Amino acid sequence: MDFLLPDSMSLFLFLLMMITAGFTSFISAAFGAGGGLMLLVVMASFMPMAVVVPVHGLVQLGSNANRLLLSFKHIDKSMFVYFALGGLVGSGLSSFVIDDISLDAMKLVVAIFVIYLLWGKTPPVKLTSKLWRMVAGGITTFISMFVGASGPLVGSCLYINNYEKLKFTATFSSIMSVQHLLKAVIYGAVGFSFWQWIPLVIAMVISGAVGTWFGIKLLKSMSGDKFKRIFRVVLTLLTLQLGWQGIKILLH
Repeated sequence: MDFLLPDSMSLFLFLLMMITAGFTSFISAAFGAGGGLMLLVVMASFMPMAVVVPVHGLVQLGSNANRLLLSFKHIDKSMFVYFALGGLVGSGLSSFVIDDISLDAMKLVVAIFVIYLLWGKTPPVKLTSKLWRMVAGGITTFISMFVGASGPLVGSCLYINNYEKLKFTATFSSIMSVQHLLKAVIYGAVGFSFWQWIPLVIAMVISGAVGTWFGIKLLKSMSGDKFKRIFRVVLTLLTLQLGWQGIKILLH
């Protein structure tokens, strides 16, 4: 199985990432959100950010595309189109600065970002016009290129539209699929070698599909309020550890 392993990755870490992808997809399916953030934090705790952001994006592309296929006809087409147009602008702007930013130092930024999303109050974003939808798409896509976890921000933009469940899921999945696709294009253009990571990505996507199936089953049978509170505390502890890694990098 060694031929499937990317350079410098142990079999243990390969299996850990695969299992984590399944578990975090289970979390997202069962409790609505949070799995992508948890996967990002775990990956960033064991792997360099220069690898984590593009690989995490490719895994999330597979996960969101899978949900999109199951709910395609419910997409809010206007929201999707203008978010995607803004995303093209945001990703284009990111290509000019992506080589100048230390992604390992971005661990601290990721930590602050996640803590804020978990415990802070997201300011209300009123996407009442096509222009603001494009602006929101550009900003969240730009952030995604470096932080990797723009999902909660996109979700907050969609939440205020009071979509019914399937429409929210379809529109959210379509927007996130585009953002992660743009991320793959930009990182590929600046020289990131995806090929050696393809076996890991495939394994994580398959594991994620299994986790999603079980998560949906659980969603239909039980409440997740208590688990959400436990999840937030666990993710906070993981994030604090990640932030400490970023601080150590900056101090050196």
